[in-house]
Amino acid sequence: MGEDATEMSRGRLREAFVLVRALVRHHKRLFFTAVAGAAVFAACTVLSAVIVRLITDDVIAPRFNEGTVSKTRVSAVLGVLVVVGFVRAAGVVVRRTWAGRTSWRVTERITSQVVQRLAEQPVPWHRRQSTGDLITRAGVDAEAATAVLGPLPFATGVVVLVWLSSAWLVITDIPLGLAAVAVFPGLIFLNIGYQRRVDRYYNTAQAELGNLSAAVHESFDGVTVVKSFGAEGRETERLAQIARRLRDARLGAVRLRSTFEALLDGIPTVVNACLLVGGAFRVRDGQMTVGELTSFIYLFTLLVFPLRLIGFALSEVPHSLAGWNRIRALLDQPVAPDPARLLTHRADGAVELRDVHFSHDGERDVLCGIDATFEAGRTVAVVGATGAGKTTLLHLIAGLIEADSGTIAVPAAGTRLVFQEPFLLAASVYDNITLGKQADPAVLDVALAVAEADFLRDLPNGLETEIGERGVGLSGGQRQRLALARALACQPAVLLLDDTTSSLDPTTEAKVIANLRTALRSTTVVAVASRPSTIALADDVLFLEGGVVLAHGRHEELMQTVAAYRSLIEAFEHDRAELESGAAAGAVS
Repeated sequence: MGEDATEMSRGRLREAFVLVRALVRHHKRLFFTAVAGAAVFAACTVLSAVIVRLITDDVIAPRFNEGTVSKTRVSAVLGVLVVVGFVRAAGVVVRRTWAGRTSWRVTERITSQVVQRLAEQPVPWHRRQSTGDLITRAGVDAEAATAVLGPLPFATGVVVLVWLSSAWLVITDIPLGLAAVAVFPGLIFLNIGYQRRVDRYYNTAQAELGNLSAAVHESFDGVTVVKSFGAEGRETERLAQIARRLRDARLGAVRLRSTFEALLDGIPTVVNACLLVGGAFRVRDGQMTVGELTSFIYLFTLLVFPLRLIGFALSEVPHSLAGWNRIRALLDQPVAPDPARLLTHRADGAVELRDVHFSHDGERDVLCGIDATFEAGRTVAVVGATGAGKTTLLHLIAGLIEADSGTIAVPAAGTRLVFQEPFLLAASVYDNITLGKQADPAVLDVALAVAEADFLRDLPNGLETEIGERGVGLSGGQRQRLALARALACQPAVLLLDDTTSSLDPTTEAKVIANLRTALRSTTVVAVASRPSTIALADDVLFLEGGVVLAHGRHEELMQTVAAYRSLIEAFEHDRAELESGAAAGAVS
């Protein structure tokens, strides 16, 4: 059992060394500048103890014993003390400033690496992950991984301080020096023992924090479903259980840390008192001077707080390892194959699907043998009941998911997909449209005009207006038009609209569809639609039922020749009429 514990301890030390090396390699110069500042502080701390002895033996003692002391000597000693104090303070400033810069820069670098890896992974990979957990790894875990960098330069300086102090204490008085130095290994073993025991608490807490973040994110996104099924109590209990496990893990770490810090405070205090008593006897016997005892106690007292910093640095190691291991688990995953690689390209701007099959679970087909061609510059409405496979079809054309079989050909210029519920950033309107890129003003003007989104210029700060998280400052229809303008600003060869205009009033929707047909004559528009007036504006209609293409042609032709299509459109009209009458009744009441 003892050998297992020793091997485990060595393994953790190796992990800690690998962690520090991996973190420091990003900004070596900043880190070692902080370490140099800490070393200067350590040297000046020992030197200040020497000056305390000089002040006591060469200034204070002669004044009491002889009644006088040389002003030159006083000025020289105090001058050296002031200089050492300034240098020591400069060491502290350098250490803290550069340690902070190191920590911030490394955190920024790691966060960027995580975000970059998340951006590289395709949509199917993201669908298998928990969004909340990914957010935790890019934020909380990155900060946790670099937490050890803050105290590490000081802890490194403390090691220098301990060696210099040990040498000076032993040189000053061998018996008392050895007694004082004997405390240091005990404190180091105390730190190692604490680290070994607190590991499991930090690992558990970090994992549960990720679980809690994921659960909260899921609950927030699915709040409508939770309320619809009356599952508020069950969801609350699920979150409460995770929160209790997180609380228990953190309380366990706090209890252990409080015991550790009490011992770290108590042991040096008791030893200091013993050294004072022993030193008094040494002074009485003439084995050391008052100045030597004063500087001895002064230096040992100064060591107590720095030794706490070693404990603080070691206590951060398990926390940082927990965060780092979670980040490495993400970064070490290979980039999954991008479904878009399987799309073939056509030079004529058309979209073609041949015998396309797709299933989410590998058993039941969502789309079965889809054969369709959308000619360049045409506006095609994809129509079908709920679950017919309309959104899946658009995702396949966009290259977000991979077909089980069949081929899909799209223009080489690329496609852009606009979702029914667009995701907007907590940034300016301009940034949401351009996504950090510089946009041609003429192209931007056209995109806003076609999307009927010129209202964005009338906001308080125009296109520089901050719209809040997920565009909370805009209505549903305004968010949809902003998202459409974002897609149009890319000048895509194929524009895919997943019921994108569903929140617009019929008049505005008709204007948008007409604008698309007029301004984007060379762009192929494929739109999932459920509003009969919108469907009637399309050049062609692709009618899906149960994942199969039942018909493909003009709206008027399908209304006359396909009974299932006619029934669906009539149902759409009936539902729309009921919705509008209900809204009118609510407005009157």
